[in-house]
Amino acid sequence: MKKIYRSSKTITAPLSGAYEVNGLVFVSGQIHIDATGQLVGNSIEEKLGAVISNVKKLLEEASLTLDDVVRVHLYLTDLNQLPELNKAYVTYFKHPLPARTAVGVSTLPLGASLEMDVIATRN
Repeated sequence: MKKIYRSSKTITAPLSGAYEVNGLVFVSGQIHIDATGQLVGNSIEEKLGAVISNVKKLLEEASLTLDDVVRVHLYLTDLNQLPELNKAYVTYFKHPLPARTAVGVSTLPLGASLEMDVIATRN
């Protein structure tokens, strides 16, 4: 069974906000924007909070929570911010923490400095 989620609370590019197949929900990359599409947050902690909020909206549409996330991909335009991000990151996820990758990139959509995509499971 396949199901597409596209939260009306989250602005996304021409793609599925989240795509479910066989109990796995793949959430497309979310950046630190608000419902109007404006970038928000000054600190990396604030930006992460906005990104998490957008991810949570799509997970909620699929009747899931951050507790169901098993894989996280982070994309940062400045990897020097990773220590500060890590401090905030552990306030959102419980142990055992999801498997995670953090990658430095040169640019992100709309001039964002942080993007996150996740995989969650119903299993």
